[in-house]
Amino acid sequence: MRVLLVEDDPGLAAIIKTGFAEHGVQVVTVANYADGKMKALLGTFDVVVLDVMLPGGSGFDLCRELRAREVATPILMLTARDTVDDRVAGLEVGADDYLTKPFAFRELLARVRALARRRGAPLPETLRVSDLEVDLEAQRVRRAGKPIELTAKEFSLLEFFVLHHGQVVDRAAITAHVWDENHDPFTNVLEVLVRRLRRKIDDEFPVKLIQTVRGAGYRFGD
Repeated sequence: MRVLLVEDDPGLAAIIKTGFAEHGVQVVTVANYADGKMKALLGTFDVVVLDVMLPGGSGFDLCRELRAREVATPILMLTARDTVDDRVAGLEVGADDYLTKPFAFRELLARVRALARRRGAPLPETLRVSDLEVDLEAQRVRRAGKPIELTAKEFSLLEFFVLHHGQVVDRAAITAHVWDENHDPFTNVLEVLVRRLRRKIDDEFPVKLIQTVRGAGYRFGD
């Protein structure tokens, strides 16, 4: 899952980004109206988390402008103002949800995940490819009944593979999901991560799920 966070408080933005990263969620952060508008219009995100008070304009105005430009990405508004009028204003300009500061990170994570699921066809909590089971909500992985422990980055990569199983996916698509826009696509970090994931979910099993497609990328499936 890929989230755009538009938040001008660097401390809060760092806390949110770190928390999401621990749950396999990639976050791109910007701190003002103009950058938020540019990223939301040009990037591909599952959810936008948008602060109301921003340098250069309000989150309400940005939400209204994005909807006017037919950006359909779910938007969750963050604000320190807990009034009915503010909540109504956010919903009227096109926001999908509203969360008041201070908030529990678990609630923010749950709401963002709910918005991401709502955007497209509902996904089952557990996805299966061959004898591999991936619980997207609890981030638990089992193969042939055996529990497999993954890091957040390994789980994010596996999640992408499972959601695109049977398809050939290229490096750019994978890195856009697993890392942020600052990732250098010419490093071998992706290959290292794929090798680590292979050791955990493929090496001990007769059927190999991660297949390298020379010159194209990877295909996941039996």
